[in-house]
Amino acid sequence: MSTAPPTTTDEAPQPAAVPAPTPSGWAPLRPLVLRLHFYAGVFVAPFLLVAAVTGFLYAGSFQAEKLVYAHEMTVAKVGDTKLPISEQVTAARAAHPEGTVSAVRPSPESDATTRVLLSGVAGVDADHTLAVFVDPYTGKVRGALEQYGSTGALPLRTWIDDFHRDLRLGETGRLYSEFAASWLWVIAGGGLVLWFSRRRALRKVRGTSGRRRTLGLHGTVGVWAAAGFIFLSATGLTWSTYAGANIDELRTSLGQSTPSVSAAAGGEHAGHGAATTTGDADHGVGLDTVLAAARAKGLGDPVEIVPPADENSAYVVRQVQRSWPEKQDSVAVDPSTGKVTDELRFADYPLLAKLTRWGIDLHTGSLFGLVNQIALMLLAASLILLIVWGYRMWWQRGRGSSFGRPIPRGAWQNVPPQILVPCVAVIAVLGYFVPLLGIPLAAFVVADILLGEIAHRRGTAAAK
Repeated sequence: MSTAPPTTTDEAPQPAAVPAPTPSGWAPLRPLVLRLHFYAGVFVAPFLLVAAVTGFLYAGSFQAEKLVYAHEMTVAKVGDTKLPISEQVTAARAAHPEGTVSAVRPSPESDATTRVLLSGVAGVDADHTLAVFVDPYTGKVRGALEQYGSTGALPLRTWIDDFHRDLRLGETGRLYSEFAASWLWVIAGGGLVLWFSRRRALRKVRGTSGRRRTLGLHGTVGVWAAAGFIFLSATGLTWSTYAGANIDELRTSLGQSTPSVSAAAGGEHAGHGAATTTGDADHGVGLDTVLAAARAKGLGDPVEIVPPADENSAYVVRQVQRSWPEKQDSVAVDPSTGKVTDELRFADYPLLAKLTRWGIDLHTGSLFGLVNQIALMLLAASLILLIVWGYRMWWQRGRGSSFGRPIPRGAWQNVPPQILVPCVAVIAVLGYFVPLLGIPLAAFVVADILLGEIAHRRGTAAAK
């Protein structure tokens, strides 16, 4: 939830003047959660700040993209009848003969252009395609732009997406976003616990000033936004490098992987993930017959047609709508007969596959369109404010113009074993599945113990 915790003097752990607290209740754990919340907030805040700023920009990029690329994405004039898909592809290839046709996205709306996607084009990233925009009524090419991902991100959104995901540093940069996602839910959850365990009279904002007011603002906004932060953390981890791989492995072991329609001409659902066919556009019966076969099976717009990879492969037609209600059905069509050889309905996906799809689309702002994007921008703005207020509280906790005092160490020593041992076990399991949480946490605990021991020995030596 936050990046620097509420730390009034009544919250800081006090030297024990009496025997250790009773081994039950919240009291023994609160100082430990407070210390974890404080240090996690202080050190993770820079990573979260970058994620929040870039996430804010990404949420707004959907609408910005429509403005910046309006010429390519929309037609000059809506006509009466759209040309056959094969003719639109021919027009695109006449203007751009380079590369091969990897997919075709027919115009999904009356004023939208058709996208003919080309792979293997010189100067285009290997993971991207060149999208050629064709007026479906006249066959006129209205432009070509580099495109990335299943949502059809164009250069502006792609650049922001890369910056949010990995700071445009490649696989090494992805560690930053996974680190931030790994810790966001811990900070948010710890802040929630601390806020609701705080005396009600100390939570108010009205009538307060100084550090009390900053704490009130920090806590109030954090409480309202915490559920969103936990959701963003969980869904962000599903496609991260290390935690994402563990989640995929767990889903596979439970039989909950995302299925895909078979691209083999024979049929039967195959493999996991998206089909990876590429090639030229018209094979056998051609694009128009293939699209008609998919329409007959109920696949409405928007759809993507993927040509066969070779003579033993089928066309794959899949719906690509990520907004609610999602359209994710897909079929395979035999290029020699035009008959559907395999079909897969989103309704038949395993539960975890559906939840993963919904979670990712909600995280990226696709699921509920503009409302979703505004909500994400508000969450990002809230996180930025919480970071600023968190550091301000740390400053206000200090003396004069210096930054504040840290939370005293040693809080774990007052936690009864019957509470501490299960907590350590849970953290160990979480750390295994989310290594960028577990490894830094273990390093912090070891360093904290060593520093505490060094300080204790120095104090003992000075007393002699």
